[in-house]
Amino acid sequence: MSSSKDAYHHGDLARALEDAAMQLLERMPASEVSLREVARAANVSHNAPYHHFSDRRGLLKVLAERSMADLNAAVRTAVERADAPDAALRAGGAAYIRFAVEQANAFDVIYDPTVCIPGAPTATMAPLIVELEELLGAAASAVGRGTADEITALWGMVHGLGTLAAAGHFTLAQALSAWDSTVASS
Repeated sequence: MSSSKDAYHHGDLARALEDAAMQLLERMPASEVSLREVARAANVSHNAPYHHFSDRRGLLKVLAERSMADLNAAVRTAVERADAPDAALRAGGAAYIRFAVEQANAFDVIYDPTVCIPGAPTATMAPLIVELEELLGAAASAVGRGTADEITALWGMVHGLGTLAAAGHFTLAQALSAWDSTVASS
């Protein structure tokens, strides 16, 4: 396996920096990830990140976009594996909640309003948001809960459950149980 420095010398500095930043995000909140720390983790000069990111916010946008793609993949996989429409809605929501808890730093950077500005997502983030809305919307529609307001309420519910569980207000098991019982009762 090649190191980040090897990847840089083969012309893939941007990917090496992004990978290093994602690894840092696994261990620390985005607020603690600096361009200098990313350079250190990628084993490149402290100036190298500035060739690919205009500033720290540019790096955080990439982290948010990659994290959102990972969240969407988790939800999509859960929905696709379900054997019935109600199971798809439960599984998709559960995947969202699990991601929020198990990858809390990645989840936080997705929804950081200074990184992904509400109403003004980046060109890369906008289709990822639409994809998530479509995944949740299709699952909700399949069980007769597909109005715009219902989809917003369901998204708000899984987001709130995930956020509260990630913050330690209740356990992942409690959040998943609450989600499951709410969907089952509708």
